[in-house]
Amino acid sequence: MAVQEDLYLISVAARLLGMHPQTLRKYERLGLVQPHRRMGSMRVYTRHELERLRLIKHLVDELGINLAGVQRLLSIADVVERMRPLTRAAAGRDESRRQLEREINRLRVMLGL
Repeated sequence: MAVQEDLYLISVAARLLGMHPQTLRKYERLGLVQPHRRMGSMRVYTRHELERLRLIKHLVDELGINLAGVQRLLSIADVVERMRPLTRAAAGRDESRRQLEREINRLRVMLGL
């Protein structure tokens, strides 16, 4: 049952993902996802969050990565996504190039390099 287009209650999201609602709550506590709150304190998930949860499930269930590893990988993926538009913009602009360098340095720190 969709609350509105692309928004799913926790019970529906859990069923679509083949996960228990408690697992979704745990992932929220760990900061892996940030569902919106609607109708009081009811959690609702967007399609983007469902895709992120599918990725988490794949990393944990199929690749055997623990949740600390998943947190690290998702942080790295977030940095890469922030870098993507900068690579196009950095072609001739000094500020974009400096910002791209900062993101690369953050990525190095996350990877322990």
